[in-house]
Amino acid sequence: MMDRQGRGLAETVWTRLDRKAGAITELTIRQLRHRLSTWVVLGVGFLLLICLLALFIGGVRDGWEPIDNDNDSHDWDGDGYPAGQEYKYGSDPMDGYSFPGSGEFVEEGSFEWGSVGLYSGNHTWRWATGVFTYNWIDENPIGGEMLEIQSLSECPEGELFEDFWLDWGDGCRLEENRLVVYDASFIGNGTFRVQEGYYAEWGYMEDSFDVEPEPASNYIDEDDIDWTGDPNKINGFDDDGDCLRVGWPDESTPEWDIWGNWERHDPDGNRNGVDCDVEWITDSDGNIIAINPDNNVDEDPSEENLAYEDAHRAFIIGTGKIAFVMILGIFLPLFLALGLVRDETENGTLHYLLSKPIHRGEFIIYRILGYLVVAGGFVLIMSLLMGLVTASLGPGDSIFRLKDVIVWLGIAFATILALAAYGAIFNTLGLLSSRYGVYIALVIGVYEFVMAVLTLGGAELIPVLSVSHWTLQLIDSIVLIVWPNTIEMHIIADAFNLPSGITAFWNPPAHTLGTESPFVSGLISVIVLFLITSLMILFGQRQFKRREIM
Repeated sequence: MMDRQGRGLAETVWTRLDRKAGAITELTIRQLRHRLSTWVVLGVGFLLLICLLALFIGGVRDGWEPIDNDNDSHDWDGDGYPAGQEYKYGSDPMDGYSFPGSGEFVEEGSFEWGSVGLYSGNHTWRWATGVFTYNWIDENPIGGEMLEIQSLSECPEGELFEDFWLDWGDGCRLEENRLVVYDASFIGNGTFRVQEGYYAEWGYMEDSFDVEPEPASNYIDEDDIDWTGDPNKINGFDDDGDCLRVGWPDESTPEWDIWGNWERHDPDGNRNGVDCDVEWITDSDGNIIAINPDNNVDEDPSEENLAYEDAHRAFIIGTGKIAFVMILGIFLPLFLALGLVRDETENGTLHYLLSKPIHRGEFIIYRILGYLVVAGGFVLIMSLLMGLVTASLGPGDSIFRLKDVIVWLGIAFATILALAAYGAIFNTLGLLSSRYGVYIALVIGVYEFVMAVLTLGGAELIPVLSVSHWTLQLIDSIVLIVWPNTIEMHIIADAFNLPSGITAFWNPPAHTLGTESPFVSGLISVIVLFLITSLMILFGQRQFKRREIM
């Protein structure tokens, strides 16, 4: 049993304050828990996050397909040779007549445009429109522009261009050993009659030889990123040899781009005096600030090593910013905090509550605290669920990625700060005008969403007058603290033209007071969010004190 003196010491201002705070907070939680709108909003948020998790799990189960980052595995001209092999032999990857071993076409003769005539012989025929009667024809020619003899169908009855038409480069069988062709190319021995008003030329391929086409897979993931960690050493290794070109048939061959243009190969594109390397530039603290590669060096890294990690982090950052901050962070307080005090006034229960020994200003704080327990608890639980799933299924050698959970907890912390700020703002709007407060709150919600989109796009000045801007910068800061190499991944993607999801959802923190420190930007963001919340609570308390309770 506690004696009188003990009971007197126990009955202090702080214990009475704790009891009042607990009572109002518990009442708020109970009221929110029994509202249908609360469960609807939380249910929609839960379904949204579960759908995102399902997409994540589906993506992990499907695996990660390797990407040809430098586009040299594609057969652009359809001649059966990947572009990388055509570069090696100096042929044009955009010309079906030019391929490894094709040689050069030597024209021996042609019909004049618009003439009518016959010509016989064993030739390579090009741009031919007319009728070819042959003794022999190459039915398996190499080259994307050559006529596919075996696939030709019977010609319709009538005359070409009068009774029927053919596609460009196509033909049809008129009868046995006789073809009708339109602007086609083929190799054969026979007699060609040119169509009146059209053209044909004939000749032979000089210095041709047989080259076996290589599989396209040889040119995917063939030049990974090589970084020693020391910028003073030579970095970057030409794994696939398309920069050094040692052993190529002709090291002086021009390099063709995908548009069919060519230029002389330059092995020292970054002008640092070293052929075929990558120049990694770091600051005094050893942080990578720029990358200057030579052409064709480190340009096709393995997706398993880089893009998979990039996509994983992009999912976490994008979900944290869009789903948690921009959707839950704005719409939860819009539905749950707007009527924290207004509804008590309309229900007639506010007069009874304020008849107790409780200050009006305290009443607002405790109501917001109860709302934060419900909304913040939901956000914390969902962030832990997301963290456990992504940490268990993410890329890497470790069984469980603990840093993923830390980032998710940081996202939850930032979102709860946003919930507090928006809760204070929307609650104050409800106090200012019970009739128009909801409309003003909707306008502010749309404004905050737009400011968040601008912040995602990299804007720094205009969005500073918004809660969402500081919340998103806090997440950017947390990401950089937990994953310090995020900037490095950002720079690598830019330097080697790699697809990157991080660049779409993450930006280096802008407000660092010139320190470039994520700790400084994170602290500034927390202080600003606390100030916004505190000022809105004080403003709401001032309005509430002046309000007459009926």
